[in-house]
Amino acid sequence: MSVDRPVPVPRTAVALGISDPVEKARAELKATLAAIEVKANVPKRVGHGVDRGVAQAREFARVNPTGAAAAVVGVAVAAGLAVWGLVRLYTR
Repeated sequence: MSVDRPVPVPRTAVALGISDPVEKARAELKATLAAIEVKANVPKRVGHGVDRGVAQAREFARVNPTGAAAAVVGVAVAAGLAVWGLVRLYTR
């Protein structure tokens, strides 16, 4: 059984079949403003990136717990050495 459901149009796209030039211009403006909002909303984009990174880290830790522990120790050592180096440069 085939059910014909309309395909949802993304916020950043203009629906097909608009014949009125004024309505088409409004739809294009609305899509353009939505695209600018998506592109310019850096905190939201960073949040999505962080969420993806956390999900990947959790999956890696689930699959390879020893490797995850080694990565945590490596990052801690690198951060400690960086802080030590900066303090040493500052105090000289």
